[in-house]
Amino acid sequence: MSEVIDLDGVLVSAFVANLFLALLTLALIRWCFGRLNLWRFFWNPPLAQFGLLVCLLGLYTWLM
Repeated sequence: MSEVIDLDGVLVSAFVANLFLALLTLALIRWCFGRLNLWRFFWNPPLAQFGLLVCLLGLYTWLM
């Protein structure tokens, strides 16, 4: 993936696109964990969600 994405003349950093993709994936994971009631296994769910977001952002940045 290139470092800059052109959206009708507006230049957007590829990092922003990766962040959006990571947030979308995190929303799906949060929904699945909520439906299956898996958040009860985490001591601090917001901290776990932030860790997941950082890992997903790093993964998407590395892959693209």
